[in-house]
Amino acid sequence: MRSIKVGVIGLGTVGSGVIQVLQENAPDIRQRLECDIQLKRVADRDVALLQKVQGDVIRSENAQDVLTDPEIDIVVEVIGGIEPAKTFILEAFRQGKNVVTANKDLIAIHGHELLEAAKAAGKDLGFEASVGGGIPIIAALKQSLTANKFSAILGIINGTTNYILTAMYEQGRDYGEVLAEAQKLGYAEADPTSDVEGLDAARKLAILSSIAFNSKVTLSDVYVEGISQITSEDIQYAKELGCTIKLLAIGKNPEQGIEVRVHPVLLPLSHPLAAVNGVFNAIFAVGNAVGDTMFYGRGAGSLPTGSAIAGDIISISRNIIYNATASVHCTCYNERPILPSSAFISAYYVRLSVADEPRVLASLATIFAEAGISFASIIQKTQKENQAEIVLITHPCRESQLNDALAQVRVYDKVRSIHNVIRFEENPAPT
Repeated sequence: MRSIKVGVIGLGTVGSGVIQVLQENAPDIRQRLECDIQLKRVADRDVALLQKVQGDVIRSENAQDVLTDPEIDIVVEVIGGIEPAKTFILEAFRQGKNVVTANKDLIAIHGHELLEAAKAAGKDLGFEASVGGGIPIIAALKQSLTANKFSAILGIINGTTNYILTAMYEQGRDYGEVLAEAQKLGYAEADPTSDVEGLDAARKLAILSSIAFNSKVTLSDVYVEGISQITSEDIQYAKELGCTIKLLAIGKNPEQGIEVRVHPVLLPLSHPLAAVNGVFNAIFAVGNAVGDTMFYGRGAGSLPTGSAIAGDIISISRNIIYNATASVHCTCYNERPILPSSAFISAYYVRLSVADEPRVLASLATIFAEAGISFASIIQKTQKENQAEIVLITHPCRESQLNDALAQVRVYDKVRSIHNVIRFEENPAPT
């Protein structure tokens, strides 16, 4: 039986998960693949992590030992970050090796370059684990659903923010309190900025949109807002409106260009993504042939991510056996424009405090009407000190129209504060 030899660079949470999956499931993998996948070398600068690796494996503190080992067929990069990860991957291709990575930061910015390098070397680059943890969305888009033209891809693709918003919705708790709990439980980092400000989801959306829309989308193309401004008051109003609030990654593919954005949305409870709670992720893709599809599962964690990496290792091993490496390459053959945020079309939730006086609401309606915006519904509640809190729900409009209206609202002397502005995502996009 043929043996495919694997080297792993990085033995943190993800690296240890890869090793556990490969070792625990080795008999079944061997039978399914009719090939033996052998973990030959591991590398990490942390000696304590090296000592935890079990079995007949060569351990090293130097990544070059993995990269230059002539027997290794597949290098797994799970150190994260841009450098030295990018240098290691390019060196692996120069050394004639295939690569598997979970590195969303790197793929979101340099994915096209790395895929072209893999193609030039005649090797494979697997990055299933870069989006959605154990959810097999990359393989689905690049292979199983590749006959489709995609009009939209929407996702809850960050478990930290989904955990926070779920707890706020179900338990009526404040953002800061739930964030502290998420950090204590290990769902949020000590510095949670990447998660709660939407950057993690933006990286993943750039990857998904590039594949789905066949045009290069990088992190800098994605409009991003986080969840730190969402309050328990917003959650309560969402409930009154029959909605929940989620941090949604949205990619759309209209005729005029590609729309990519990450931000909180009010999502009707009837929407398929509304029931995705806790640390779970889900990705909703709309193809012109397949229609609506949704992929659901654990979006992070040692074993779910290890499962995705092991799946790439197995796929590449098959390609090695049958001399079919470099058969799945970059498909960004279009150069479509990226739409500015001013062109986004959405309905909006606008919550503000105003003087509790006659004609204030009529004046607000006039301001919005002059920007070409009408209201779908209005909620008004009296507060203390002669103030009223008003929630305006607009009909869909361009973001440029909304910004024009808000500029006038800010200078209207009866408005005390604009508390929040949140977009609606009402229904799955049509094919």
